[in-house]
Amino acid sequence: MTLPIFTPTEDPGPSFFGLLQKVGLRDKSIEKIHDADSITHGTTIVAIRYDGGVLMAGDRRATSGNLISHRTMEKVFPADSHSGVGISGAAGPAMEMVRLFQLQLEHYEKVEGSPLSLEGKANQLSLMLKGNFPSALQGLGVIPIFAGYEEKSGQGRLFQFDITGGRYEERDFVATGSGSLHASTVVKLRHSSALELSKAIDISLEALLEASDEDSATGGPDLLRGIFPVVAKIDSEGFERVPDSDLAERTESIFQTISQRGAS
Repeated sequence: MTLPIFTPTEDPGPSFFGLLQKVGLRDKSIEKIHDADSITHGTTIVAIRYDGGVLMAGDRRATSGNLISHRTMEKVFPADSHSGVGISGAAGPAMEMVRLFQLQLEHYEKVEGSPLSLEGKANQLSLMLKGNFPSALQGLGVIPIFAGYEEKSGQGRLFQFDITGGRYEERDFVATGSGSLHASTVVKLRHSSALELSKAIDISLEALLEASDEDSATGGPDLLRGIFPVVAKIDSEGFERVPDSDLAERTESIFQTISQRGAS
């Protein structure tokens, strides 16, 4: 079998599906997989550093094109006892990546007798994203946020990634997903130095609420259905999820404040 030769104008580039189409081997089953509207995507994740730790929050909505495919999807997970990971992008590969990441960290700790450093964990996640890059070129991209508590400094640390595996540490907050622009704007306006945990929780809820108001792929707190974002704190005591009962009270308070603003 000879390799196909293309002119510069006909070259499909890095697209595997484009190559199959050029040589006449692309069938309907592949087209269905390649159809972006048939792939479930997770959306908005926010992470905020507060005094003594870091907070992660993610909405619960997953979309397939213009359809809401899931209303209760969880996007924030513990990576190990003192770190967490939030996912956005193609839901299937993202969930698989999180499970593999958790397994790798657990295996390292059992073999070495101590957990991997926070830098090492971020590097490991970066390598996994680089391995997923060929799939990302076909529309199955994953863009996570990694955060954890560092015992040496007594502070939380935040890491943002791009689709190629590039790793970037952020100082105060980070957001990713389709509603990240609106969510990060709220956090930027409300964030301050020496931020307390309670205030950080309120800011994260307001950020996701604002993102859901502007971005149809983001689901905000839903009092009617009793669906609230997954919010978790990571500090010296480890990874701990904030109870939905607490989030419900805070959400009602936020709605009351918004109503009072509208009345005045």
